[in-house]
Amino acid sequence: MISERSSVPPADAAAKYEAVIGIECHVELKTASKMFCGCPNAFGGEPNTQVCPVCLALPGALPVPNAAAIEHMIRAGLAFDCAIPAFSKFDRKNYFYPDMPKDYQISQYDMPLTQGGVVRYWLADGTLRECRLTRIHLEEDTGKSTHAGSGDGRIAGSTYSLVDFNRAGVPLMECVSDPDIRSADEAVAFLDALKRTFVQLGISDVKMEEGSLRCDANVSLRLRGAAEYGTKTEIKNMNSFRSVHRAIQSEIERQTGLLERGERIIQETRGWDEAGGVTHSMRSKEKAHDYRYFPDPDLVPMEIDAATVERVRAALPELPIARYERYVDAYKLSVAQATQLVDNASLAEYFDRAVDSAKSPAGVLNFVLGDLSRLANESGIEVAHSKVTPEALAELVALTDAKTINSKVAKDVLVRLWNDGGSAKAIVQADGLAQVSDPAAVGAFVDAALAANPKSVADFAAGKENALKFLIGQVMKASRGTANPALVETVLRDRMR
Repeated sequence: MISERSSVPPADAAAKYEAVIGIECHVELKTASKMFCGCPNAFGGEPNTQVCPVCLALPGALPVPNAAAIEHMIRAGLAFDCAIPAFSKFDRKNYFYPDMPKDYQISQYDMPLTQGGVVRYWLADGTLRECRLTRIHLEEDTGKSTHAGSGDGRIAGSTYSLVDFNRAGVPLMECVSDPDIRSADEAVAFLDALKRTFVQLGISDVKMEEGSLRCDANVSLRLRGAAEYGTKTEIKNMNSFRSVHRAIQSEIERQTGLLERGERIIQETRGWDEAGGVTHSMRSKEKAHDYRYFPDPDLVPMEIDAATVERVRAALPELPIARYERYVDAYKLSVAQATQLVDNASLAEYFDRAVDSAKSPAGVLNFVLGDLSRLANESGIEVAHSKVTPEALAELVALTDAKTINSKVAKDVLVRLWNDGGSAKAIVQADGLAQVSDPAAVGAFVDAALAANPKSVADFAAGKENALKFLIGQVMKASRGTANPALVETVLRDRMR
């Protein structure tokens, strides 16, 4: 394999060109069975144990479409404002691949289930972007080849390949974007938006490490302000979002270097070398493939009635982009805070329920992203599945905001709720944990602390400020954490003048 490493172009050269990027994203759908047969759609089985005559393309076996996969497609299309045509069909895409049993793939060509649409997403700094979709279509996945070499004793002195057909026939959704993306950062943010949405819709687990999300990137450069596109290359073999970012950035730098040297960019497919940090040539794409698409004669066209579309639309949950905008605009959360919640759907729903009861987004957020998340990490229990109900948290927030209890007592009550459940208000009332703000009562605690710690009083008089913190701690301990800390400090300073 020959890698092409080029130095990073100077800043003025990088600013001279604009990247034009399109993404082709393959997403395995989460269904009980495969696309055209009853075999289980499951990851991790023993090789070639989840197969049947249909997905192995044995003579006489006929495909039957998976209704759940088709509904998943409609759900995805509606989430991105795609058009859902009344009629759609499956086509045969003809090409040879060693792990494709039929030597053709059942896919969609000119009448896909969805057309157009737009993906709205945000960058790390909160900037909102849009990328148009060309289409989302439905097809079947291929099997998986494992390539090996000599040395394991099975086939001495040779290189060979093993084929696992378990994945063959798994329902696969292909999302094809328009070339609206302009940087590696935008490409990853676009993919994040797809992933968040598909997880929220429940149509895929979108795990790149298991192959349920795979993407290719088409990258070209043009002079800034130019209307025409440059020659594009397609990047493959990216197995993480980090790889996507690195591969696109590397390819932008490579193409910039070629253009600055007056060399021609070749239209080709390039692989990503994760270890080397560069793309490398795989095969030329100067000529378009002729897949000889034609309607699959074994599958009748599909009619998508308007009632089905409206039923699916009515059941859509709040989408990640809408939730993000609500958090930022209505609740004034930071980009990082809103993103952290949106990326954890169960935590976001818990947060929303608590806010509905407490009417204090900031107060709920402090607990949810603070002590509650810490308790969840320590115990391995998700916040949404803990004994702290959203209603109990709302009570705790209300007690804290009203200064009925102070922050230390609130933390202690939260731990008790985590361990035992129950009501925050009931715990505070039963144990007499309400904050003491009566000057006379606080004064009594202060006087006792001063009498018991004459050295600290002398240290404070000598200018040692830390002595005051120690005395405050002694008063809080004597009051079981119920004394108003601000009032304690005020009374202490008055007494020690």
